Amino acid sequence: MTIRRPTLATLAVLALLSFNACSRDTPLTLSAPEALDKARKGEITLIDIRRPEEWRQTGVAEGVRRVNMIHPAGPQGFIDAVLREVGGRRDAPIALICRTGNRTGQMRKFLEAQGFTQVYHVAEGMAGSAAGPGWIRRGLPVESCARC
Repeated sequence: MTIRRPTLATLAVLALLSFNACSRDTPLTLSAPEALDKARKGEITLIDIRRPEEWRQTGVAEGVRRVNMIHPAGPQGFIDAVLREVGGRRDAPIALICRTGNRTGQMRKFLEAQGFTQVYHVAEGMAGSAAGPGWIRRGLPVESCARC
């Protein structure tokens, strides 16, 4: 019998699932227009957690910081990258965005379990979901990311 080593993506998913029970009952959710407004005012740091190929495919939200949730250095690499984007402050208000809001909901819980205290998520994401039409369909500003 051959035992296969889990991939980085598999480990990240398992880590996310294990943190579900550790989060608050009510997530801090923003609509795409609310996230844009707060980011423009400097009230949040907006972070796109999708993969680089997704950034290239659709572009990214105006002013967003890009942090691939499937970080080459694993979950700790993701945490460190987020901390770099917010000056090392786990209490800094951040809003996560992905394609449809599913990954941001999971990563919000993961970051809270790591001591981050103000993690919002854009539930409708870039492409839309049951939570709303999404950043792109709302016609909100998108920046090209051809070199991501």
